[in-house]
Amino acid sequence: MVELLFFFIILLLVAVFSRYIGKLPISFQMIFVIAGMLMGGFITGYVDVTEPPFSTVIFLIAEIALVLVLFTDASRLGLKALDNNLSSRLLLIGLPITIVFGVIVATLLFPGIPWWVAGMIGAALAPTDAALGQIVVQNKKIPEKIRKTIEIESGLNDGGSVPFLLLFMAIGLTEEAFKPMGFFMEVAFQQIGFGILAGLLVGIGGGWLVLKARDKNWITPNFQRIGFLAMAILTFLIADELGGSGFIAAFIGGLALGYLVKDAGKVLIDFSETEGQFLNLAVFFLLGIVVLPLLLNLTWQIILYALLSLTVIRLIPVALSLIGTKLNWDSILFIGWFGPRGLASIVLALLALEELKIFPGDNIFITVVFVTVLFSVFAHGFSATPLSNFYAKRNKILNNKKI
Repeated sequence: MVELLFFFIILLLVAVFSRYIGKLPISFQMIFVIAGMLMGGFITGYVDVTEPPFSTVIFLIAEIALVLVLFTDASRLGLKALDNNLSSRLLLIGLPITIVFGVIVATLLFPGIPWWVAGMIGAALAPTDAALGQIVVQNKKIPEKIRKTIEIESGLNDGGSVPFLLLFMAIGLTEEAFKPMGFFMEVAFQQIGFGILAGLLVGIGGGWLVLKARDKNWITPNFQRIGFLAMAILTFLIADELGGSGFIAAFIGGLALGYLVKDAGKVLIDFSETEGQFLNLAVFFLLGIVVLPLLLNLTWQIILYALLSLTVIRLIPVALSLIGTKLNWDSILFIGWFGPRGLASIVLALLALEELKIFPGDNIFITVVFVTVLFSVFAHGFSATPLSNFYAKRNKILNNKKI
């Protein structure tokens, strides 16, 4: 109860001074991570993220947050977002290469863990967080093409990372349970296939129902938004009942809804800026509480991996995927750096712990992911405003020289 009291006091204070905080070179997520760390250090004490009841609470909140973010981002951006050449390259080329790089580096730095655990590390840390990059996306001084590219990539790459994580988890289940490889194929197909099926059923069926209700004037604008949010949760629950991935279902359901109901994204944008932000900040507050005990397990390998994940593992795949686009190096480096790790990485790590329970290297896995997210919150939070302004100024100079 003390944790809730402290969280809502901080939330109220941040809300009251939000306009002034928005002008500072810090992010809202940084404030809530620090608040969580203070709570963990002085009140809560040692909290094991793998043990209930705390593991159940944090996973439930983070799970709901990611489901709603996946659904709203997919419905808002849709498949038309892939018409953006830069974003499609980052998603279709850059994302798989990022995961491969992450797996290779994890295998080299942590030789004692199975290769599929290294794969889960690579997959969990591949998606980027749009909320942490909000300062960059909203900076009008930055060319719209670059802002849109970062926004689309962040909105869609979390959904693209989920199948990779599920594949590595299925391999892990196969090896740990001494099952034949056919079991791996069955688990992977079930998770991905039923997830897609549930998403299509709810997205298309629910979208059709909303369109009919509009035509008949049965539905009010407020309840249309509530209906869409109900659909997001339904995709997850139905997929879970079928044995599929609720995250894939939410992502596919959002894409289907956005395709069928053209203004679904506009209806849901208010959610992503209010309720979505609230859930996001709650997750980062909880991250602050649970990350302190994990810092006791820090090794130079974990610190090095976190630093490489935010730089080399991200920058090289971005540069490779953008070859031939005629972007200057300033823009490529800018896009590469602003790939912060956040909500999706936290939830995917918790999902692996929830499904696999105890596995070789589980402590390394969760520590690497959470510490990388922690580093990202502060590195990208502090650098967002100054680097955005520096890039905008330099881009303007370069464009003037061309003229």
